[in-house]
Amino acid sequence: MIKRKIKVLIVDDSALVRQTLTSILAADPQIEVMGTAGDPFIAAERLRHQVPDVITLDVEMPRMDGLTFLQKIMSQHPLPVVICSSLAERNSETALKALEYGAVEIIQKPRIGTKKFLEESKVSICDAVKAAAMAKIRRIDEQTRIEPKLTADAIIGKPTSKAMIQTTEKVVAVGASTGGTEALRLFLAGFPADAPGIVIVQHMPEHFTAAFAKRLDTLCRVSVKEAENNDTVIRGRALIAPGNRHILLKRSGSRYYVEIKDGPLVCRHRPSVDVLFRAAARYAGKNAVGVIMTGMGDDGAKGMREMQEAGATTIAQDEKSCVVFGMPQEAIKLGGVDKVVPLENIHKEVLRACYQE
Repeated sequence: MIKRKIKVLIVDDSALVRQTLTSILAADPQIEVMGTAGDPFIAAERLRHQVPDVITLDVEMPRMDGLTFLQKIMSQHPLPVVICSSLAERNSETALKALEYGAVEIIQKPRIGTKKFLEESKVSICDAVKAAAMAKIRRIDEQTRIEPKLTADAIIGKPTSKAMIQTTEKVVAVGASTGGTEALRLFLAGFPADAPGIVIVQHMPEHFTAAFAKRLDTLCRVSVKEAENNDTVIRGRALIAPGNRHILLKRSGSRYYVEIKDGPLVCRHRPSVDVLFRAAARYAGKNAVGVIMTGMGDDGAKGMREMQEAGATTIAQDEKSCVVFGMPQEAIKLGGVDKVVPLENIHKEVLRACYQE
């Protein structure tokens, strides 16, 4: 049985970007580019005749900006929208606002001239569109505010029994992807100011994670920051992996800290949830709590099972509250999940696991 292709409308004022995205997406056998538009008005005219499965949308465009167009789409006829940004740091806040308005993903515009970057971006762009096509989209007024597939072996060795010595401090390792920006906001907002130290991987491009962390820091009782190499994991603070860098949890005596490092894509991602989870299994063992949240693919599934085998408590977000149930579902299938709970209850389960006798 032949599956229907995902139909995509590309909206961008740059002819070069439209051409490049068309080439990248059309090369994927699961995707069909149904058309392109140079601005939202042209896009709206196309939507009158044919409705795509996914729209890729630039933010800065003539006649009507992308955010305004996004708001109109999400309030009138919700569709999966992927924001396509050049990722200049000055635009990070705008792109995060787009996620609040209902965009499913942020992808990076290809930067011509860097072969490795283009090869990696092809995978991430196609994966972002496929994830968006699977997403559960609601009206804006209903919302709550191929490359080789490497494993974590490429970054860190498997855990050993030496990591399982218990300490009084607990650490929480969290992984999320599609839909994770809003899920993490709700998750972190539930914690008290003295919550256990938290380390997070959210699949997000470079330059966006700093703005994302600053935004969360203004909304939560815990402190939130983009992780820097050698940052200590302490009570009352959440560290978010910087975009395009892996993050590992390490331990020196009773002190937990993070290591930020380069390396190949793992499970098609950098940062990778599997890398964080494996490090948590290796260096924290039974002192850790693992949480896997909404997202497409299987990044984190193997690492979560390793955490469970090392004695950690493992928690997955349930299908109903996920935008995309891919990552939690794969972790559950591998048998590495202790509890499956709705998004609004995950922080309670984490606190229970950290403070139980």
